[in-house]
Amino acid sequence: MGSSGIIRVGWWWGAALSVVFCTGAAPLAAQDRPSPSASACRFPIFATGQATRVIDGRSFMLSDGREVRLAAIEVPPAPEPGDSRHAAAAGTAAKAALESILSGESVELRWPASAPALDRYGRILAYVEIAGSGRAVIYEMLASGYARVSAHVGNMACAAELFSRERVARRAKLGLWADPGYVVLSAGNGAELLAERGRFTVVEGKVFSVRESGGTIYVNFGRRWAEALTVTILKRHERIFSGAGVGLKRLENRVVRVRGWVDERNGPRIEATRPEQIEIAELN
Repeated sequence: MGSSGIIRVGWWWGAALSVVFCTGAAPLAAQDRPSPSASACRFPIFATGQATRVIDGRSFMLSDGREVRLAAIEVPPAPEPGDSRHAAAAGTAAKAALESILSGESVELRWPASAPALDRYGRILAYVEIAGSGRAVIYEMLASGYARVSAHVGNMACAAELFSRERVARRAKLGLWADPGYVVLSAGNGAELLAERGRFTVVEGKVFSVRESGGTIYVNFGRRWAEALTVTILKRHERIFSGAGVGLKRLENRVVRVRGWVDERNGPRIEATRPEQIEIAELN
């Protein structure tokens, strides 16, 4: 499912919830905020507005009725009837984190192109900053541990900045990373991965082989497809990856971190269409 659809994020929430949800989502200290002039994710402003109601951990309303969705991150979805207590608590925590950042703030909506992008539901996609401050909202969500970098960033320099903030929060077990369910999954654990079917997941492991067949490149994390992750990339997309410095044939025997939506085709698979979905984990 593409980024413009309904994103279903896989979360299993364990005993650490009491730690997670007692942790505040305070804005970053001044020394931790990215320098506006140095940020690769700081694009031109196309609109401004006043943030009002927060819908979930990455969506909010402006005072004029427009709905904005934060670009480049994934969060637990807002609670819905029938959700487990853990899933509902996770979505509530992410929403509260965004509320703490946006409460009463004027915002700048930024995008690489002059015209904003819209998703299939008509929501405005944007990189959002608190007006006049240089505070990037997605940086603060990632740095506080209440979001993960999406599979769809679109700019490798920006993706690298986002990965660095996610990595610091993950290592420090901040926010939702304090919960044992909010982890990077092992690429070699096929059963665990298949339990995440249809959900956004971050997976890490050593690449066993890279093979090509029938117009598709297969990045295999095990000898048997049914027992480990396989990442598939259409051959016609290979030049996009190589142009971004991700040489697919050179991934063999490297420890790689992959993000995307898990499906099942003779075993767990993630389709990669963008180079920012693949990160060399051993370098980070």
